Amino acid sequence: MRVAMVGTGYVGLVSGTCLSEFGIDVTCIDKVAEKIEALRAGKVTIFEPGLENLIASNVAAGRLRFSTDLKAAVAQADAIFIAVGTPSRRGDGHADLSYVYEAAAEIADCLEGYTLVVTKSTVPVATGREVERIIRERRPDADFDVASNPEFLREGAAINDFMRPDRVVVGVETERARDVMREIYRPLFLNETPVLFTSRETAELIKYAANSFLATKITFINEMADLCEKVGADVQVVARGIGLDGRIGSKFLHAGPGYGGSCFPKDTVALARLAVDAGAATKIVETVVAVNEARRKAIGQKIIDACGGTGEGKTVAVLGLTFKPNTDDMREAPSLDVVRVLQEAGATVRAYDPEGMPEAKKQLDDVVWCEGPYETMVGADVVTIITEWNAFRALDFGRMKGLLKTPLLVDLRNIYNPGEMEAAGFDYHSVGRPAALGFSQPKQSASGLLNSVSV
Repeated sequence: MRVAMVGTGYVGLVSGTCLSEFGIDVTCIDKVAEKIEALRAGKVTIFEPGLENLIASNVAAGRLRFSTDLKAAVAQADAIFIAVGTPSRRGDGHADLSYVYEAAAEIADCLEGYTLVVTKSTVPVATGREVERIIRERRPDADFDVASNPEFLREGAAINDFMRPDRVVVGVETERARDVMREIYRPLFLNETPVLFTSRETAELIKYAANSFLATKITFINEMADLCEKVGADVQVVARGIGLDGRIGSKFLHAGPGYGGSCFPKDTVALARLAVDAGAATKIVETVVAVNEARRKAIGQKIIDACGGTGEGKTVAVLGLTFKPNTDDMREAPSLDVVRVLQEAGATVRAYDPEGMPEAKKQLDDVVWCEGPYETMVGADVVTIITEWNAFRALDFGRMKGLLKTPLLVDLRNIYNPGEMEAAGFDYHSVGRPAALGFSQPKQSASGLLNSVSV
């Protein structure tokens, strides 16, 4: 089995590498010669734990290669995956499918013999039909099928997600296409991974529906966090209490500064636009988008409020910039809005991120970039944790107090225990929790206690 992966961005590079680990002969293709040269030299162009070693081992085994020659790769391939970007289109929020359609046209010109063309990119409903039309129009003589195979990769855990997925979704229109996809994912069939074969339109919608549902869970728990702060409840215990319900589940119920990244922001907007055009508006998704956008700015104000209501003349130490840990992805990261709100309020920002600073420097101006977490705190009025990197989970409180002007910590990921922070002498602010959990909570008599779950 030979596969061509068109696009060496996050999805294409991870997917192509993992398919080669399955034993498939994979050629990853990109128009950017510098990127291909870097990959050939063993320089991985994205940060994803474990990816560099996996690429090296499969290149050494002869199963994985990188090329700018689309024609040669397509001519030899049994299946061609389109894994190019589908960013939000400026002006209306719809997915920009120009790269997908350009790839389809170029693939059409190179087809030889029966080939399955697979859309791996996140695309709206009916994109597969348009890809088929483009290829058929350019090559009426071509023998091919088009399938949809959306990805469900979490940045920072993508290799495990590909190799041991919850499910694989495949949209096909013919038995021939089904057979090719079954052969590609044969190792997962042997592991009894659920593989859902469906129509292309259904597969395309599953991807958008899944991301929008997860974004809704995040937004819901963030609104519960705001309510908890008003009524003196603890959002982490609330999340635990509802997450133990098997119908709800505990994942994506972590309060914070809002969702970001390359998927949720653009996919929720694209689904909302698609639904409006189809005459079936998704009011819940539209609200999720609006609430999340507002939250990212409100979180910046939360830091200012902790500083006494003004940012003028303040220095803020920012720990973590990427939208989540274990990635260098700054796309739609909440930190971008938070930092800008702080700067607009007159604050100076000193920032550090283990992997995201090269990209952050392209998107943020007038930030003092630091070499480590403690360097950010030198002379700062407050330190805030925006991204929960492991490097920030066991900070030296004594050292922090010696560097900060005031021992003030705004923890936007609820890493630390409020009671312990109070005992350490910090003015501690978190998200959706009482200021000193376990100290200021009303005490109940023994007869009034219910069975509890430790969190």
